[in-house]
Amino acid sequence: MEVDGNTSDVTTGSGPAIRLTIPVEYYRLPLAMTVSGGVIGMFRGGRKESLRYLAENAHRAPKTLQGWYFYKKTKNYRVILGGLRGAGADGTRLGLTAVGWVGLEEGMRRTGLDEVREIGAGIGTGGLFAVIYRLPWIATRQAVFLGFLTGLTMRAMRFALDNMRREAERQTRRPQVEQKQE
Repeated sequence: MEVDGNTSDVTTGSGPAIRLTIPVEYYRLPLAMTVSGGVIGMFRGGRKESLRYLAENAHRAPKTLQGWYFYKKTKNYRVILGGLRGAGADGTRLGLTAVGWVGLEEGMRRTGLDEVREIGAGIGTGGLFAVIYRLPWIATRQAVFLGFLTGLTMRAMRFALDNMRREAERQTRRPQVEQKQE
């Protein structure tokens, strides 16, 4: 088999390697948001399941010591399962929201709106969130405004980071220029 002028053996798998380069921005934010959503969901899901178990079993409290042990053991297992379910649900939800943010930001960058890509991604994510959850008009405005504020904050952080990089680069060049003058 020949690929790009190189011969490769299909049976042994030797040949030219396929390299896929994915910019770090594409997976850093979604991964961080998935983990954050998982942690939040674990706490919320566990607490919710704990209260549910308490409500379902309030009318039949155990009467023996063995019954109390079994009650607590069963409750703990249900809390763990509820926490894992909540972690999966909230982690997925927040991760997909972050994927939408990154996609909108990349779309803005590719269309030439690089200077306002964070703000556009924030507004777009807020609007998308409002449409998916069918929010009323007031809540939609709040979601879009919150997205705008988040995007504006991200843009300000990128501006500050760019300025710090330029200043550090200028500081590293200055001693080199002074040494050449001496």
